Amino acid sequence: MTEELAVCCEGLRHRFGDTVAVDGVDLRIVSGEVFGLLGPNGAGKTTTIRMIATLLPAAPGAIEVFGVDVNRRKLAARRLIGYVPQQLSADSALTGRENVELFARLFDVPRAQRRDAVDAALRSVGLDDVAERTAATYSGGMVRRLELAQALVSAPRLLVLDEPTIGLDPIARAGVWERIDEVRAATGMTVLVTTHYMEEADRQCDRVALMHRGRIHREGTPLELRTEVGPEATLEDAFRAVTGDALGESTGEGMRDVRAARRVARRVG
Repeated sequence: MTEELAVCCEGLRHRFGDTVAVDGVDLRIVSGEVFGLLGPNGAGKTTTIRMIATLLPAAPGAIEVFGVDVNRRKLAARRLIGYVPQQLSADSALTGRENVELFARLFDVPRAQRRDAVDAALRSVGLDDVAERTAATYSGGMVRRLELAQALVSAPRLLVLDEPTIGLDPIARAGVWERIDEVRAATGMTVLVTTHYMEEADRQCDRVALMHRGRIHREGTPLELRTEVGPEATLEDAFRAVTGDALGESTGEGMRDVRAARRVARRVG
């Protein structure tokens, strides 16, 4: 039985003036999985996911979300997607409920279903008891969960998260992922996430792609990518093997260098 694809990118490209941000990305994300897009700053991750989320233009046929061409049928694609950007998007002057209601209207949740949808979204992220407080009174972790509720209110089939736990303490980060896991278990939702927290990607993602200078260099499960480097390697080792310790380093020698370092470490105990 063929697995349904949530996202399919073919030869995806984007440039800003003379700068090539995304350079021929092929990507397939299976329905229901958590897929991590990892890479250093400037790798092209955010540009890629903004194209998938219809916020930047893509060539016809370059991106499909559940079979919908995001260039030719942008509005139809948007109805399938919930998006949490890297920058905070909640309005601090509005209550938690008002923030989620605004997104319900923006995403054309039918009026008759809107109140129930807003209540369900707030409940799913554990904010139903503080929904009438202004977002200005929320902690950082609560604001991030509020933004997750905004993305979930339209019941998306694909949730796109750009650095969803950046700047949060470990407890708040765990809280955000607990909510995501609960929604996934209930709905089968697919998640596409970028993160710089390697342990988070290792724990949460079914598969990851390592991106550098606009291209995807490695793809697989966290275990597969770690095993490529060595028996005691971490996902950070695999990340460094592709990107190098600095952006200017060549990726060609990275994997061999990390393997050699691991062998030496094992020999010397």
